[in-house]
This record gives sequence, C-alpha cells and structure tokens, in this order.
Amino acid sequence: MPFVRRFAKRLGLGRMLGLVLLLLFLVIRTWDPLPVEAVRLRTFDFYQLIHPRETDQKPVVIIDLDEASLRAFGQWPWPRTMLADMVRKLGGLGALVVAFDVIFAEPDRLSPSTLANTLPQIDPDMRDKLRTLPSSDQIFADAMSASRVVLGQSGLQHPPETRAEAQQAETALAIMGPDPSPFLISFPGLLRNVPELERAAAGRGLLTIRPEYDGMVRRVPLLAHAQGAIVPSLALETLRALTNSPTILVRTEASGIRSVAIPGLVMPTDQTGQLWIHFRPHDPALFISAKDLLENRVGAEQVQGKLVLIGTSAIGLLDTKTTPIDPVIPGVEVHAQVLENILAGSMLSYPSHGVLTELALTALFSLAIIALAPLLGAVTLLMLGFGTAALLTAGSWSLFLQERVLIDVTFALFASFCIYLVLTFTNYFREQLSQRRIRSAFRQYLSPALVEQLAHSPEKLVLGGEERMMTIMFSDVRGFTTISETYKDDPQGLTSLINRLLTPVTNAIIERSGTVDKYIGDAVMAFWNAPLDDPHHERHAALAALDMLARIETVNTQRKREAANGKHLYVPVSMGIGLNSGRCVVGNMGSDLRFNYSVLGDAVNLASRLEGQTKHYGVHILAGAKTVAPLSEEMAVLELDRLKVKGKTEAEVIYTILGASDMAKSASFRSLATAHSDMLNDYRDRKWSAAIDRLQSFREAYHQFGLKDLWHIYLGRAQTYQHAPPASDWDGVTVADSK
Repeated sequence: MPFVRRFAKRLGLGRMLGLVLLLLFLVIRTWDPLPVEAVRLRTFDFYQLIHPRETDQKPVVIIDLDEASLRAFGQWPWPRTMLADMVRKLGGLGALVVAFDVIFAEPDRLSPSTLANTLPQIDPDMRDKLRTLPSSDQIFADAMSASRVVLGQSGLQHPPETRAEAQQAETALAIMGPDPSPFLISFPGLLRNVPELERAAAGRGLLTIRPEYDGMVRRVPLLAHAQGAIVPSLALETLRALTNSPTILVRTEASGIRSVAIPGLVMPTDQTGQLWIHFRPHDPALFISAKDLLENRVGAEQVQGKLVLIGTSAIGLLDTKTTPIDPVIPGVEVHAQVLENILAGSMLSYPSHGVLTELALTALFSLAIIALAPLLGAVTLLMLGFGTAALLTAGSWSLFLQERVLIDVTFALFASFCIYLVLTFTNYFREQLSQRRIRSAFRQYLSPALVEQLAHSPEKLVLGGEERMMTIMFSDVRGFTTISETYKDDPQGLTSLINRLLTPVTNAIIERSGTVDKYIGDAVMAFWNAPLDDPHHERHAALAALDMLARIETVNTQRKREAANGKHLYVPVSMGIGLNSGRCVVGNMGSDLRFNYSVLGDAVNLASRLEGQTKHYGVHILAGAKTVAPLSEEMAVLELDRLKVKGKTEAEVIYTILGASDMAKSASFRSLATAHSDMLNDYRDRKWSAAIDRLQSFREAYHQFGLKDLWHIYLGRAQTYQHAPPASDWDGVTVADSK
C-alpha cells in the first residue's frame, strides 16, 4: 500500500483518473455493448455511403417475379411446370447457374395427381388420366437435372417437425483448424425443399439474411449451423456449383473463422463466418422481368455466361432489405451483390485482429494524452489531439479505400477525448485549488493585484527556497513602551491602536508591490521582489517607507483631534524604518507543523540593524548602499555615515531618504546635499575646522530637513576630534555598540 500511495502521488490525480478511465474503456470495448457496436457499424456505413462500390462487370442477372409478371400469370406460387419452362429457357440462353431465391417446401398444389384428388367435379376417366401424368415437381426436377440449379433453404428458429428432412443431401466441407460450428450463426431448424427437387438440384444454399440490430443488412453468412449441420449460403453454393467443386474449404483459428474457399476463390469472413458486403447502389438494369422471359423477349446476350438469380421485387411478396446506401432493395439483389463482391474480389473484411488493433489504438492514443496533458496546455493538447485524430481517421479511411479493410477508430477517439476532458477538468480543478491556496496564503501579505497574478501564474512562485536579489524593510514604532503605559487600564484600546497603526502601514507596503512577512508586536517586516519579480524593488520599498511615515502622521493628526475631545491621552507616534538590499533566500520556511513564506540572508539582518540605528541618527529611514544606488538621481537621499553595526565585521555606508523626486529637485535640498557631502569629505580628511564651519553655516538647513540630531552628532564628533584626534589608522567608520 505505501508503494501504491507513492506511485499514485508521483503520477498525480489527473493521470491516475486517466489510467482508471482507460482501463474502463478497454473493458467496455472488449465487452462490446450495443451502443459501441452501433457507432462502429454506422462508421462503416458512412464509409460506404461516401464511396460505394463501383463496377463495370455484371456477372449476375435477376429474373424478377415482378408485379407485371404476377398480373400476367397469376398470383404466386406459380405452377412448377412454368418454373421448369423458365429453367429450360435460361439454360438455352446460356446461363451458367440458376439459383432460386425461393423455397419449394411443399409439393406443387397444381400437380395433376393433386388436382385429381382435390377437384370433385371432374369425371372418373379424367381423374384417372390426371393420375397417370407426371407431377409438376418431377417435371421441374427433370428441368433442373438438365441444368445447374441451386435451390434455397431457410433457417428456422424452431426444431424441425420430422426427422425425414434431416436425411437429405448436404454439401461436403473440408475444415482446416478447429471445428467452426461454435462460431457460426445457429438455427435450430432448417426449412428445405421437397426431396425430389433437392435431389435434382446441383446445390442447396441458405437464403436467410439476418439483419443487424437496426434492421440493416451489412453482412451475410457464407456458412451457418442449421439443424445440426453446417449449411452454405445461396451465393456460396452457387459459386460451388459453378466450379463443380465437391467441397468447400473452411479455414479456422482459435478466435473463429478466418476464410471460406472454393477452387480459385478465397473469401475472408469475420469470426462468425459472415461476409462484409461492399454495396453499390440499387441497379434496375440487373432485373429482367419473368414475364419477358416466359414470353421469349429475352436475348441470349442478356443471360449467356452469367449467373442467374430468380427472385422477386413485388411488394406483396415482402422480400425487401435495407442496406447502408439504399433504404429499400429487393432481397434477391443482396445475394446478387454478394456474388459480385466475391467474383470481383471487392469484399470488405473486418480482420480477426481488428478488436486488438482498436484496443491498441485506444491504449496508445489515451496513454499519450495522459502523459502529455500535465506538460502541455489544454489548447495545445487539443490541437495535437485533433491532428492525431485526423491521421487516425485518414488511416482508417485509407485502409477501407485501398485495402477494403474495416478498422474502427471512433471508439479510440471517443475514449481518448473523454480522458482528455477528465484530465482537463482535473487540471482545472487542481489549478482552482492551487489558486485558492495561493490567495489564502498571500492575501494577508500582498496586494490583491499581485495575489491574482500569482493565482493565475503559479509557476512564478517558487516554494521551498529560491535565491534572488531583494529589498527588505524593518519598521518599528518608537517609544511604544511609553504609549503602552497610557493604556495599562485599557488593553483593548491598545489593541485597537496597534491595528489602527499597522493597517495604513500595511496598505502602504502592499500598494507598492511589497510582501508583508510578519508582524512582531508593533513592528513590521516586509520584502520586495518575491514572490513575483519586481525590477524596481528598491524604488518601491523607498516610496513605501515615505508613504508609511505620511500615513502615520495622518493617524497622529486624527488622534490629536480625538484627544482634544477627551477620548484619550495623546502621545504622538513615531516610526523608524530600516531598508537594505542584497541576495537572499526566500520560500516556505519553518517546521513540519508550521511554516511561513519568509526570507533569510545577511541583507535581512542588516536591514534589522539599520532600523535600530534610526533612533541614534535621529532619522526615520536608514537605508543600505545597495538600496539607494538606483535612487540617488530620483529621490532625496543623503549619505549619513560609514557604520559597522553590532555583530558585523564589515562597515556599511548608510543613507537616509528624506523625500521623493519633488524634494530631490528642490534648490534647498540640492544646496544641503552639496554642503553635507563636502562636510563628510572634510570630516573624513581630518579637516575638523572646515567640517565644523560647514555645519555651522548650514545649521538651519539641517534643522529644516529634520536632521537636527545628525547635525549635533557630527558637530560633536568634529569638535572632539579637533581636540583629541583619532589614531592614524582611523577610517571614518562608526562602530555601533547596540542593536
């Protein structure tokens, strides 16, 4: 079970569902229920409808017991003497074989002996004379003996009433392979002709055509199992009689029947011994009216050297069939088309490996989709699928057109498309869950726009640790202990104040593409350039810091107004902010039980230390050199010092950010920036008097920009060093003695 779980996890939910669905489809195709068979047969019908069989050869003619013949010679059945006359005329015209799509199951009711026994009004002499005349069946049998005539038989769904019928002649079979009987269409009974006719016939063939589930004829059994014996079809027996072959060769294999053959002709069949017919449209030119034959209006050129079928197109005799390309044709024409298919070698075949081929196509196509679905987009995969479907369809069509082989690809296409839909839905569902998780994880830390961007492009989020250049911010409320003391009797009020302060601070960060890492009491940690790329992360962090200070001032103004109304004691809130940029590792960090999307690195530690030093330098913002490097031309930035913070061995040049571009462009700031830069140069060159003079000259400017503490720091340092110069190796670096 652990192996199964690991395997399932590795595959993923979508692929597992796809494999389960594929297995289900393979079982369904093997089972082959009616809906699957129906689609397959309709596909083959469509092929024939697009490309029906074309032929210039017409080896078969049909003597039609049509409406005109019935009007001329009376209702069916006709006297057997008339049929004998038809056989003799056809033999005289050069017919090769005459086959009846008619069964003569009872003696002729118009035979002389039968009339003698059934007509009470005739005199005894006439009755005796009639009894001496030969029977109509005998006359018909004699005519058949002089020609090659094949009679029809019909399969019955009930056993025969007498045993005598089972003793009549049967066609010999030679079988190569297993016994074909279990695979053949079976009929418990067999309707035969009267014995003397069957003895005179050159062959006896099965007329029964069993339509498919929808009443359409697509296949005709060349052999069937009826009344305990294997019986050939009318078409097969006609061809056997034509070749004078004593036997029919049947090749079988473990899966069923493979082919049926007579000398010079091999007929591939399906596993049940049925022949797939490649139909052509109904051809009235094949039909010759029986009336014309009996009235000697048929020329030898119409019959000579051809196979002749005798059947009916008369509606009243109810022998009509439906084919893939004709809604109604006479049943006898189906037998004619079978003969044409065999003689022209244009039979269709559904190979014994057809099911395995279709199963293989289903498996291969579906497995390709299962493998590629997580790697390709839904649209790309759909286009690729359409292309492959077109190739499969073209291959199936080509086999039908060139080789007359039937291979169905509709099931493979349907199964793979269903699997594609399941995979697409699963991927969509997984993406929705992923987006929901991302929104849930980051909505507290990112702007809504960035959260949506992450949700729709989760590949931009690398979890578990990714190294990248980032800007980190630490901010803290100054004097918060004093403020807390004023709320010692109102802890809920203190909580409300913290939320009131952190809300605008957080908004300022998020609105400038920042990510809030965590809240630590009144302190906030944030970073830029993760989880989404931000090429201007230094600028956005600096602007966020300035906006935070502005928003805190707005809160102070509101609180001062509220204090004036007696709501609470007013203590102004001030904030220190440390900014630093550098390479960091960002990702999910924590324990197995709890983790957070956070950042680690030396640049983070320095940002924290810079925030702590804002109080010493009397500024609201301290920033590292890498943060202000891209900002020096567009923001009001001043270098403050070379500082070695506690815990660090290397000094960092630190800066303060006083304002945005409008301040940076002002004349007063440019004047201060120049003077301050010159003062730092004098200070680091040990020109203490010059540094003091510059500080004194620009005292008001320092005070104007809120740098009063910085002015005092450098004035005190310069005056101290003027009286007690530092060591010769002094490098101007200040070492912080506290965090």
